[in-house]
Amino acid sequence: MSSTIPSQQKALFLLSKQGDWKVDHTPVLKPKAGEVLIRVESSALNPVDWKVRDWGLDVIPEYPTILGCDSAGVVIAVGEGVKSVAIGDKVIHQGEFDVRKGSFQQYNLELSHLVAKLPPNLTFDQGATISTAAATAAISFYGPKVDLGGLALTPPWTNGGRGKYAGTPLLIIGGASSVGQAVIQFAQLSGFSPIVTTASLSGADRLKSLGATHVIDRYADLPSSLQVITATPFSLIYDAISSPETKETAHSILAEGGTLIIVEQPGVKEAVPTKEVIAPWAGVNQSPNKEIGAELMANLSALLENGDIKVSILLCLLDCTRNSYAVGDKPNMVEVIPNGLAGIPDGLDRLRKYQVIAKKLVVHPQETL
Repeated sequence: MSSTIPSQQKALFLLSKQGDWKVDHTPVLKPKAGEVLIRVESSALNPVDWKVRDWGLDVIPEYPTILGCDSAGVVIAVGEGVKSVAIGDKVIHQGEFDVRKGSFQQYNLELSHLVAKLPPNLTFDQGATISTAAATAAISFYGPKVDLGGLALTPPWTNGGRGKYAGTPLLIIGGASSVGQAVIQFAQLSGFSPIVTTASLSGADRLKSLGATHVIDRYADLPSSLQVITATPFSLIYDAISSPETKETAHSILAEGGTLIIVEQPGVKEAVPTKEVIAPWAGVNQSPNKEIGAELMANLSALLENGDIKVSILLCLLDCTRNSYAVGDKPNMVEVIPNGLAGIPDGLDRLRKYQVIAKKLVVHPQETL
């Protein structure tokens, strides 16, 4: 069953490993059993998109390919057996790096159990900023305790999961990042306390409203600042920045027998066997995290609509432009890049050069000329 669907669409292709970008025509694919076809209204840019291309990461099965791992849109066709969503539903989902599911195109496919309905209080642009940050945090905490998995904690959406880890201290490096803010909120739902994070103090009130109990100036001496809060070493540290410097600092202050979660490989140069370092893979549609990914997406709409999760970008550092907006505690601040898919390479270059602060870049694929 489907609505009127074009036979052709436009997509941004990565032509080869570390190769060129090209906007080109490609067929609109039909959903298989269990899949939905989505008209992509907004697609967010993430640092992983430029890193896959520039660094030639081995996560692409074949080229040319289509990148993009965050989007929001409208279901326009459903495959056999789909019951959880219907044609016309507004949804958010995490794309995959291939021509079927990458979000840097006007129409893409996804398994129906891996999409979440867009809450009515959110726009497409806001919805497009959510999936990867939420998945990174949730998989880190609740994913299976295997390579590329997480800590296998009990999720807060299950019976007995909310508040289960009360009294367990957590240190987060980079709490103002998209992932950092998601980590703070899932940690609060799980009961972690204290929740200490590093960030610019200009955003301290915002981070405390999300669940942080203490905010340390990101430029302060971290070990001495932590001593003021607690003399007990942290057995769990989440490095949402994962630069070489932050990883080494976090590892040095981690308690013996503790765990450091990083979001980017390689690991710590001087790692010791008595301190665990894990790097979860944030894809909800790939092993080993398919099961927890499906659970997250099944519960994400309710968490967002109830205000339990507000995956947001701090507003204090930049003024809004004509194509940017901020609305209360919703996922924001968003800058819409002009020219649709053709604007993505320039946007990724801005991310590469660290020229994007306190906002997410999104494109509207349907505006591609």
